[in-house]
Amino acid sequence: MNNSLRVVILAAGKGTRMRSELPKVLHPVAKKAMVQHVIDCADALKPAAINLVYGHGGELLQQRIQHPNIEWVEQAEQLGTGHAVQQVQAQLKDDEQVLVLYGDVPLIQPQTLEALLKDSVDTELGLLTMHLQDPTGYGRIVRDNDRVVEIVEQKDASLTQLTIDEVNTGIMVARGSAFKRWLARLSNDNAQQEYYLTDVVAMAAQEGVNIATTHPSSPMEVAGANNRQQLAELERYYQRRIAEQLMVDGVTLIDPARIDVRGSLTTGNDVTIDINTVFEGEVVLGHQVTIEPNCVLKNCRIGDGATVKANSHIEGAELGENTAAGPFARLRPGAVLKAGAQVGNFVEMKKSTLGKGSKAGHLTYLGDTEVGEGANIGAGTITCNYDGVNKFATHIGDGAFIGSNSSLVAPVTIGAQATVGAGSVVTRDVEQGELAVARGKQRNISGWKRPVDKKD
Repeated sequence: MNNSLRVVILAAGKGTRMRSELPKVLHPVAKKAMVQHVIDCADALKPAAINLVYGHGGELLQQRIQHPNIEWVEQAEQLGTGHAVQQVQAQLKDDEQVLVLYGDVPLIQPQTLEALLKDSVDTELGLLTMHLQDPTGYGRIVRDNDRVVEIVEQKDASLTQLTIDEVNTGIMVARGSAFKRWLARLSNDNAQQEYYLTDVVAMAAQEGVNIATTHPSSPMEVAGANNRQQLAELERYYQRRIAEQLMVDGVTLIDPARIDVRGSLTTGNDVTIDINTVFEGEVVLGHQVTIEPNCVLKNCRIGDGATVKANSHIEGAELGENTAAGPFARLRPGAVLKAGAQVGNFVEMKKSTLGKGSKAGHLTYLGDTEVGEGANIGAGTITCNYDGVNKFATHIGDGAFIGSNSSLVAPVTIGAQATVGAGSVVTRDVEQGELAVARGKQRNISGWKRPVDKKD
């Protein structure tokens, strides 16, 4: 823990332009709230404390964001960024660095903030600034012989100042003792009657403080979202950044623009991922894994040499080495494919294990089922695991053969090397090596008259 660091996250804004009942900072990027991205980034710095300043939707915000290191601070009235930081003024310690972040700027990176903290360690104020080809709308960083003297907003800038391409990102770090001094002197004597945090820059300059500056790796790293369009831009940039890193790590992406990672994706060597794939939660792909188009993988592990075929959904499941699932397979939580096992199109598994080398080719449901090695589950097989109140288990032994269109009514055990004839409804155990045939006796009726259309 960095006992000399405090992080203050400003998250009180309503976000009117989002046109939503949801507080702005809870809108997601990669299926995670923007403010959670900022908290995770702050966590990487190991601060002694994180103060989260909230306002609109505070109750919902506290419900959604659970974090042991957060100290919640209410800004009952939204009177500007300076007023927001004033809400934590009493908690600031003289000898700590106070880093101010924003809950709607989710792409900021720990390494950028580490550089800012390092560059500012020997002074009382540091700013994260950036150079833009088109700085329109941003506050300009005004320098005198390379020394920062003030921040001038667009509407107040002179023609000369408007040519400045270095702009303010809003992110700053200040020594606690100095911050308390400057915050106490903030004024709302302006058209908006708000307290601006940027005013501390002019105060510091007037005191002769050497204001440090650091730059982010990209302007998008410090971009915020005030409407749905900007939120979509953040999402696309985030996904491009993930895709670039995956390719650096050796993954083949058939189209880097058509992959979405909404969590953590860990990959081995020589992985290939086709288009329109979505990864959620924590997903681990081994070596030589192939993911075909239009798949969704959530909180799962895919072993070396495995293939997830097109249009499959894998959630909470584990695929062993050299397995295959799909196309159009659905593996639900607790599904396990042992090495070499295969499930085909329209096969669904839940809380079930398909043993080494076993196969379920198509149109099958396996629920609460244990299948041994080398078994074959015929098309249309159903394990009937639910009686309307309770769930029951089915056990299928090594080398068993289950004929097509069979229903195994749990609890039931099919022994090793046993066979179930096609179309059977099995309600009793089948011993090792036995053949079970459980279906109605066929009758062929001669002279059968087909129904006729009475309208003719």
